[in-house]
Formats: sequence, C-alpha cells, structure tokens
Amino acid sequence: MNDNALDPLIHVPTRLKIVATLAALPEGDTISFTRLQDLIGLTPGNLIIHLRKLQDADYISSEKSRNGTVSLTTVALTPSGRQALDDYTATLRGILDGV
Repeated sequence: MNDNALDPLIHVPTRLKIVATLAALPEGDTISFTRLQDLIGLTPGNLIIHLRKLQDADYISSEKSRNGTVSLTTVALTPSGRQALDDYTATLRGILDGV
C-alpha cells in the first residue's frame, strides 16, 4: 500500500467503527463480544465476519474463555491495529488538508 492510500481493511465503515471503538480503550484492555456488538449495533454473525477479517490482518486479538456453561469472548486492538488506525487517520487528515 502506498503512503497516500487509505487502508481498505479499515476503510469499510463497519470495521472503522470497530477499530475506533477498540482504540478508545486503554492499551491492553479488552471488551466483551456482546458489549462490542451492542456498541456497534451489529448482529453476531455480521460482527464475527468483520472481526475475522481484522484478526487475519493482526489488527485485533480475541480470546475465548469459559466459566462453567457460560462462554465469554473478549476482543482487543493489537499494537499493529493501533498503528494501522494511526496511519489511516494520518492519511485521511493529509487528504483532507489537501482539499
């Protein structure tokens, strides 16, 4: 990707919302899948699809745990994801400053 191109993975509005929401957490913090789903307003299946794409790019990490019969999935932004969002934001600002 060249320096003037917006990251197509983050540029999708839903994934941008996901990454921005995770970036608002302190570094290293996680959020539950269901809380993220509520904040973004997606169905579980739709959220899973977007999270997989972000995880494949190492932008997010997820962890599944179990407490008896209850399972909990948590999601966090990785350092690579935080850097990708910073780069995306800088590129977008550069584009807007040039207009």
